[in-house]
Amino acid sequence: MTNWRTTIQDLLENSVARRLIFSRHRWVLVVIAALLAIGVSMGGGWLIVEVGALPVIALLVVLAVALWMVCDIEVAYVGVIGIITLLPFASLPFSIGFKPTFLDLALGGLFVVWILPYLLGEEQRFEATPLGALVLVFAALAVGTFVAGLGHAALTVTLIRRFAETLLSLALFYLVVNTVRDVGRLGRLMRWLILSATAAAALGIILCFLPDLLTIRILSALGRLGYPTGAGVLRYIRDDPSLMQRATSTSIDPNVLGSLLNLAIAMAIPQLFAKRPLLPRWMVVVCTGVMGIGLGLTISRGTMVATAIAVLMIGVLRYRKLLPWIAVAVVLVLVLPWTQAYIGHFIEGVQLQDLSMKMRLGEYKDAFILIGRYPWLGVGFAGAPDIDIYTAVASVYLTIAERMGLIGLAVFLAIAGVLLVRFWRWRKAAERSPDLEPLWYGIHAAIIGGLIAGLSDRYFFSLDFHHSVTLFWLIVGLATAAVQLVIEQDHQTLDVKREA
Repeated sequence: MTNWRTTIQDLLENSVARRLIFSRHRWVLVVIAALLAIGVSMGGGWLIVEVGALPVIALLVVLAVALWMVCDIEVAYVGVIGIITLLPFASLPFSIGFKPTFLDLALGGLFVVWILPYLLGEEQRFEATPLGALVLVFAALAVGTFVAGLGHAALTVTLIRRFAETLLSLALFYLVVNTVRDVGRLGRLMRWLILSATAAAALGIILCFLPDLLTIRILSALGRLGYPTGAGVLRYIRDDPSLMQRATSTSIDPNVLGSLLNLAIAMAIPQLFAKRPLLPRWMVVVCTGVMGIGLGLTISRGTMVATAIAVLMIGVLRYRKLLPWIAVAVVLVLVLPWTQAYIGHFIEGVQLQDLSMKMRLGEYKDAFILIGRYPWLGVGFAGAPDIDIYTAVASVYLTIAERMGLIGLAVFLAIAGVLLVRFWRWRKAAERSPDLEPLWYGIHAAIIGGLIAGLSDRYFFSLDFHHSVTLFWLIVGLATAAVQLVIEQDHQTLDVKREA
């Protein structure tokens, strides 16, 4: 490791660029800069002819942001958060054997910024945390079941890329725990999550009320970045244009947007009662209202129920002033004329009368058949080995059981269990810190909301939704970092008392 550090430091200190910049022969630097400018201009002109101006401009913006990210890890975090919430499916407009997504590039930059200080010897501390071992076991099981599953399915470039993205999302847990080491950074990252989710919700609301043709035109403009185009970008209840349109923003699927807003609303609610909120209190009210309306327009029943339970948990455990407002909201939903369609839709779901619920029950039945045949390690990530079964099911827990077996599901439940036990154990210590308390309850409410939503949605563990998997493990990492901060503050308090 010492040799690597020395080599990297020598490269930085003795690089050609560094010597030219501080050399007396500045004309050499001018010539090189001119040649680079000519090369970039010619290459840019060729790309514009080949793929168009908009993709080239997008690429230049991405490269500029990437350079900025390398200079500041919080900028790298903001880049990842912004892409997850606002451009989750965007990819480069050209292929290098595959089309890297914006999120792949942003995560790559974030990991480079994290790892470089270790290589240079500027950072040596590494926090494993009690949860780290379980996450490592879960990742190892994923690799094992992935390899085992290749015995009955072909290995493709797409499968390799998507599985690698899943492992990268799992690794994000360690990055977050080892870079979020103060309350200030934890708060800033949560602030960006709330603001960017609000922007996604606002866009979803606006697109819902614009004329259909204009909405189709706006969303289809993202087609050069890998997004779908045409009339199919509009989503309706049961895919029936005669029924209510559902908000999607730039998330393609309304349930995906709902899963994002579920977590963000849970994080924002405690800020309404914080002594020093992350944003001005009026702005917190606006953000929460916009996200609430956006969530309602997704008509995503599972995520709405999950959000309601998470918010109720916050009110019962800590912020009792929230309970009357919850009661008022429930009454308004029940009596207002324009919410009756929502109530009817919910009742149909509870009574298992609508087609979507019947199809979901069919998925659950088939999932139990698959799990019964391959109970311990599942069938892997490439597909089902038998022609009469499949692996697509709308549940995080059943998806894990299908792909990684009951052993993989047990490890995931152990991770969730340790998270919740640590939350409960250290909650009183967190309440002694006015700055940390609302962050503590917000991030853990988001975890609870995500775990509940996982009963009826698969987005937090799916090869097809890399950004949702990344968001989930980002939240898990932030929750673990919050626990570590509380433990450190508690130990410092004890040390002060002993010295006194």
